[in-house]
Amino acid sequence: MLKRIISELKRHAPFTALGALTGSAVMAIIVFGDVPSEVSHTIFYILHPLHVILSALVTTAIYAKYRKAKLWAVFLIGWTGSIGIATISDAVIPYLGGSLLHAQMEFHVPFIEKWWINLLALGGIAIGLRKQTTRIPHAGHVLLSTWASLFYFTSFGVANWIPLLPFVFLFLFLAVWIPCCTSDIVYPLLFVRESADLPLQHGDEINHS
Repeated sequence: MLKRIISELKRHAPFTALGALTGSAVMAIIVFGDVPSEVSHTIFYILHPLHVILSALVTTAIYAKYRKAKLWAVFLIGWTGSIGIATISDAVIPYLGGSLLHAQMEFHVPFIEKWWINLLALGGIAIGLRKQTTRIPHAGHVLLSTWASLFYFTSFGVANWIPLLPFVFLFLFLAVWIPCCTSDIVYPLLFVRESADLPLQHGDEINHS
């Protein structure tokens, strides 16, 4: 298990760094373009729900593939693994990061403020349960999660972001890198004791962020 986690973290790092770099570039465009926070708010509530759907799909698919569990257990693992991890990645870490940078940050819990996000998670779980595959482009997921985290900064935070861009890059990287492996690998396999140390079957790709 530990070797798999380390391997996946190494494999995710280059894509995640590239995603964080694009996120920093987008933030610069937002600042110099004087884009209203309302626009960032709207974009965040498009990207974050999409992230929840894909996270629910992959987490559920991995869990269901390696363990034949009761339906309620599958939905519980899929929901907590997607709603919980996506919230940490897209909201909690950006909030903590902005606060550490002394930005004026507001804390928001997306799945509580927008109840329908929970329904999207259930939809992702249903798809993952029906089609137990995780072959989804990793780069697309990295950008999705990174940009959701970015738009949390610009939606709910106020600061002079340009001098802080190197630190924003760091927090964007961390917001995707660790949670993605936790959601897609560690979390579902914690509940699959007998299969936790089995190698992935040929063709499997746990490449979600």
